[in-house]
Amino acid sequence: MPTLTTVIWIVVALLLVGVYLSWTAGRLDRLHARIDAAKAALDATLLRRASIAQELATAGVLDPAASMVLYQAAHGARQAEEDQREVAESELSQALRAVFAESAQLEVVRAAPGGHETAAELGAAVRRVPMARRFHNDAVRAARALRRHRTVRWFRLAGHAASPLAFEMDDEPPPVLADRGHPAGD
Repeated sequence: MPTLTTVIWIVVALLLVGVYLSWTAGRLDRLHARIDAAKAALDATLLRRASIAQELATAGVLDPAASMVLYQAAHGARQAEEDQREVAESELSQALRAVFAESAQLEVVRAAPGGHETAAELGAAVRRVPMARRFHNDAVRAARALRRHRTVRWFRLAGHAASPLAFEMDDEPPPVLADRGHPAGD
């Protein structure tokens, strides 16, 4: 009888370990799916910001120097290879801050036909970038923390998936576009 009881306890323990490993692998898989979704949302947000900036640069509303700076930065962000994307997006953030360093430039945009809508779209786009990047980086941080657990490493629960990378860039919006108290469309 003691051997049957021992076998039952061993089977129960193995079953519990199997359930735990399965749950952990599922959690890791969900985190990787969350990273993919957050990365897609971040890409869409960055593309939207670059597209609006490029449209504004070619609209003839800004002075030629500001238009050229903004166009080159937006074009660079849209065309950047994956390994240069963070730098290109940071350069677009810096160009936006340089062009909209003072509220007078925003007033010039608003004064143009359709300018209120364009200013509102640009303001919304630059405010969404930090939030989208934060969601992505939070998901990456959670997956990395789980991947560091011994159980995940010993049983290779991450499989052959590459370790996720955070997206680090300068995403500080221009102060005149970041102020939610006075939307850019007012």
